[in-house]
Amino acid sequence: MTSVSASWKFALILAVGLVAAGCQSKTPKDDAADAGAAAAETQGAQSDTGAVSESGGETYSVVSGDHLWGIAAKPRIYGNPYQWPLIYKANADAIADADLIEPGQVLAIVRGSSSDDIDAAVRHAKTRGAWSLGVTEDSDIAYLGR
Repeated sequence: MTSVSASWKFALILAVGLVAAGCQSKTPKDDAADAGAAAAETQGAQSDTGAVSESGGETYSVVSGDHLWGIAAKPRIYGNPYQWPLIYKANADAIADADLIEPGQVLAIVRGSSSDDIDAAVRHAKTRGAWSLGVTEDSDIAYLGR
């Protein structure tokens, strides 16, 4: 056996071993963990959009780490982060600063906005300027029409 064929056999054995390792089924413990994670994700999705406000619209419950940009970007909300001002405007009475929302807040999610309202929201998001926590920016006040 030459060294070339020995190297080739070693590479083939290594490749087959790597493929076999990747094809192994998960342990029952892994399957249970995956099932639990899937159930939690489904429950989270239902609580995000499954809740109905007193006015009949959808709501979203803020969790730690959320921000309006990220909420608007969720496919089950708007699928476009630039539409975050729609959430802000719909909840202006509950959000003092668009840059600061709190876990536990329940936000109304407005559906069926006109194309003019969506365009205005996206325009505001793109031209808002710098943000700072605890301050309602002048551009936000103008967007809200206050």
